[in-house]
Amino acid sequence: MTNETKVLFNDECPVCSWEINHYADYARKNGLPIRFDDLNTDARDAWGIDADTAARRLYVLHDGELLSGIPAFIELWRQMPRYKWLARVVALPGLKQLASLAYDYVLAPVIYRWHLRRKARAATAT
Repeated sequence: MTNETKVLFNDECPVCSWEINHYADYARKNGLPIRFDDLNTDARDAWGIDADTAARRLYVLHDGELLSGIPAFIELWRQMPRYKWLARVVALPGLKQLASLAYDYVLAPVIYRWHLRRKARAATAT
């Protein structure tokens, strides 16, 4: 088992890429063992997750455990000293459940539908 944390995200999504690339820059500058895989590349194959499923939410693999959604964000934040406080706050009982509801039923679906519209527009443009 490795201490490396792996993150699977959609780099073609403006919201996702802005946020996750910020974390990737921070991790790189601080020498943190976090790998960021774009689901639109061959790197996704190692995850065993199809592109559509992967585009629906954030995935993090840490210590052999695959997490998605808010638990994935919490684990990612735990791995970065600057964001440990955010992980502790969002992981609080009650707040974690509220954040998960907001992510699962509002944010992730809206971002996913936006992703599908961008893909459809790109397909019709070609």
